[in-house]
Amino acid sequence: MRMLNKYVLLAFCGLGLSAAPAAVPAKGPSTLPATALPAYGRYRLTAAGQLELISSAVHFGFSFEGTQCEIFASLPGADDHNYLQYELDGVYQRRLRIDGNAKTPLVLTAPSPGRHTVWVYKATEAHTGPIFIQKITGQRVKALREPAAPLIEFIGNSITCGAAMDASEVPCGTGAYHDQHNAYQAYGPRVARALKTRFMLSSVSGIGAYRNWNSDGPTMPQVYEKTDFQEASPQRWDFATFTPIVVSIALGTNDFSNGDGKRPRLPFDSAQFVGRYIDFVGLVKSKYPQARIALLSSPMVNGQNRTKLQNCLTAIKTQTEAGRPADPPVALYFFQPMQAHGCGGHPNVEDHAILANELESFFRPLVAGK
Repeated sequence: MRMLNKYVLLAFCGLGLSAAPAAVPAKGPSTLPATALPAYGRYRLTAAGQLELISSAVHFGFSFEGTQCEIFASLPGADDHNYLQYELDGVYQRRLRIDGNAKTPLVLTAPSPGRHTVWVYKATEAHTGPIFIQKITGQRVKALREPAAPLIEFIGNSITCGAAMDASEVPCGTGAYHDQHNAYQAYGPRVARALKTRFMLSSVSGIGAYRNWNSDGPTMPQVYEKTDFQEASPQRWDFATFTPIVVSIALGTNDFSNGDGKRPRLPFDSAQFVGRYIDFVGLVKSKYPQARIALLSSPMVNGQNRTKLQNCLTAIKTQTEAGRPADPPVALYFFQPMQAHGCGGHPNVEDHAILANELESFFRPLVAGK
């Protein structure tokens, strides 16, 4: 009997080589380092392994299980503050304030157990300063990549940034300038979501094509190649990182501005505006030879200046096409006049929805290559 038991035991051991239960991953908290997070927009990875979020609406995604996860974020200075905003399971939630002296992570909560997806966006622009992401913690945290889709790059000023548009938490005229930023709700990301495309924003408040709202520069052509849109910055953006199928340029609002009333301001110079703008279109084309160029007017420029801006953009289109006859034609869009309701005469959240609705049918054929 003992001998029989011995053979039986050996037989079961032999069968058990393939029948042993597979290891089950632990369900406890896990850590996703920032270096594992693909980002979309202007960003960089620091020497310390942090994900530095730079441009408006630069974003990253991840998934987790359970009802809670944590984002570990920091700012350059203890007295700084900045904002992220996020989607949970495809639904926009809210802005998240980050204080430079904060010692605890940002906690995101889901209403029910299960696997959830999160997309996190920088609510503010590059000139507000960077936000550093160290890690994400939660149950079975996993980085997400955007699905393959055409990409639109939106170049512009404060309107494109989504600046001064959201006074739901900090009223207009109070707080810091970036307290009313909401890049996620700006017209560019709205258009991209409607068309199911990807996007990136390359925008700076107050900037122009040949002069800014209250200064002669540095203008967009002078800072576009810098990662953080700062003229003195040593960091140059690698334009091979993303390849847009359409590049939208919306400059002119600040070139037409009367300034702050303190610094001397010459009358608007059409020749300078058109010449510098044409050169800038050439610069963009040198970075993205296959991209379709789209020029947008401004919803904040009205009256005679509106007509003048439209004439200038038409001249830019005509001269660009004459110099590049083999390229696809430059697309033009003139916004309908708007009485903006945001801070400082900017479009607010609802106004941006109107702008995006106008632009959806304009961009749809461009994205389709028509």
